[in-house]
Amino acid sequence: METKLERIADKSAHENRPIFTSLYHLLNEELLYQCHKELNGKKAVGIDEITKEEYAQNIRENIRNLLKRLKNKAYKPKPTLRVYIPKANGKKRPLGIASYEDKIVQLGLKKILEAVYEPKFHENMYGFRPNRNCHMAIKELCISIVRKRINYVVDADIKGFFDHMSHEWTLKFVEYYIKDPNILWLIKKYLKAGVLESGKYQTNEVGSVQGNIISPILANIYMHHVLVLWYKAYFEKRGSGKSILVIYADDYLAGFEHKHEAERYFKEMQKRMSKYGLEIETSKSRLLEFGRYAKERRKRRGEGKPKTFDFLGFTFYCGENQAGRFCVKPKTNGKRLATKRKEMKQWLKYNRTTPLKVLMPILNLKLIGHYRYYGLTYNIQSLVKYHYYTTQLLYRWMNRRSQKKSYNWEGFKQMLEYYPLAYPKKYFNLYA
Repeated sequence: METKLERIADKSAHENRPIFTSLYHLLNEELLYQCHKELNGKKAVGIDEITKEEYAQNIRENIRNLLKRLKNKAYKPKPTLRVYIPKANGKKRPLGIASYEDKIVQLGLKKILEAVYEPKFHENMYGFRPNRNCHMAIKELCISIVRKRINYVVDADIKGFFDHMSHEWTLKFVEYYIKDPNILWLIKKYLKAGVLESGKYQTNEVGSVQGNIISPILANIYMHHVLVLWYKAYFEKRGSGKSILVIYADDYLAGFEHKHEAERYFKEMQKRMSKYGLEIETSKSRLLEFGRYAKERRKRRGEGKPKTFDFLGFTFYCGENQAGRFCVKPKTNGKRLATKRKEMKQWLKYNRTTPLKVLMPILNLKLIGHYRYYGLTYNIQSLVKYHYYTTQLLYRWMNRRSQKKSYNWEGFKQMLEYYPLAYPKKYFNLYA
């Protein structure tokens, strides 16, 4: 099966406009069983409450039955269970949890779509793609602003991207390379499956439920056609100066050498998004002067320091390296850091009676997870503050185990010698 998908990817990579008319047969028993093995059995269950372990009890018969329904077009995805998780800004993000069998089919369909579209995606797209991550997107952003002499940044935010993707346009974009009507039928089934929220069924006229396995690849296909190809044609190739575009799923930033190009992009980009059913959050979108000359120019005009912008949980500002040359520096976004502190406080409060030999290893795993994401060049200070805050919280909650204080500060430091807290370190070098 891997060989077949590799051949499809090779064809897509070497032909300018490859057309695939027969892909549905790839959703065979071998691929579906492979998808079952790859799925994480610890994930939350969908509306049917069937777990991976339960489905695996009669796996061969279940897969054959699923395959029969797919071949006969009798397969019908179940509605997605909608839940909400908190965001850094205090709001909640809707997520969908598909049933286990639907996850199997979605993963198989995702593999097929990736084989076709991955070779066509451009290098500036980093979200939900193999061998790419957010740190790579941030590195390209920082290095490109420095090397391409970017002077203006357009920071735009799409309002509810996943919830407003047009079904009609999604299918048209997929159909650009894939002419197999059965694949298009299956994608449409998922887009129209609907959601179950608080016991009430809701149909989907637009959008692809965030959290579904199939949604990220559909989102990338959407952004590829709506934003990337348009930017490449009208700004990168025909622009009067240097420019950049960095995309991570629905988060993206554009930079330009000349102000008039930035203004043109900002204006036309909003029209472009509107054409495809998307709306820019104007209160969160702006054009700002940023780059190697921003500090000097703003000082000359009496406008103070250059403004900053946010991207993928970081705030970026104009700075200098040790040699005194301009560079872009990141620091943990203030709202994101406040959210992480709140989460740590709640977790330590809830686990304050947990024995130290159990508590400390888990706490260190949480700290290391934070450091691995935010441990970028020039951001160590933010990590040190988070470490200090966690240390103070731990001391406070250790002393609330009983009415009598469990530790004074000296005793607490001795405890930390036996159970040391993971200390911050840099995990990713932006300028290496």
